[in-house]
Amino acid sequence: MIETIGRLKEKYPSISQYYSTTVTKDPDSYNAIDITWSEKKTLDNKSAINGIYCLRTNNQTMDEKTLWKTYTTLTDLESVFKSLKSELGLRPIFHQTQTRVDGHLFITLLAYSIIHTIRYKLKQKGIHYSWDTIRHILRNQKRITTSMKCKDGSTLYIRQSSELNEKQKEIYDALEIKYGAGDVTKTFIE
Repeated sequence: MIETIGRLKEKYPSISQYYSTTVTKDPDSYNAIDITWSEKKTLDNKSAINGIYCLRTNNQTMDEKTLWKTYTTLTDLESVFKSLKSELGLRPIFHQTQTRVDGHLFITLLAYSIIHTIRYKLKQKGIHYSWDTIRHILRNQKRITTSMKCKDGSTLYIRQSSELNEKQKEIYDALEIKYGAGDVTKTFIE
């Protein structure tokens, strides 16, 4: 246990300097029976470890608000593109012709435009979710097909959508989408 604590102190020296750790050993074995820690310094002396976020740019025309908004927009854009590359298989593909590169970029930008439109409409209704959060909320919305053999030898296929939960309904309402993504259909095949 002492070695593990020592490794942690070595790995995180900037924070470990503010704490004192004591391990109490079991007198009958080599096991630790208690670990205690206490602060060495007061909160005022911790100002050296307070988080500071710095953005540096050579653009002298932006004020702080514009710079921060640009930064968060770029961060959001990178997150969406990372998600798209996984969902649509748009990972770096080493194209050999210019038309394939153009097609790859077109599909990526088209997908981003759709996502941006969805998020813009949601923001107008007061829903400020990231694309990953929207995907996570909607991921269990499914279209289900059930097949059954009938006595006469034919097969019945019933296709319907799964039920929505409240968060999904909130998103569907904001986007003005019907709850049932497609009506229930019944098809007999002889």
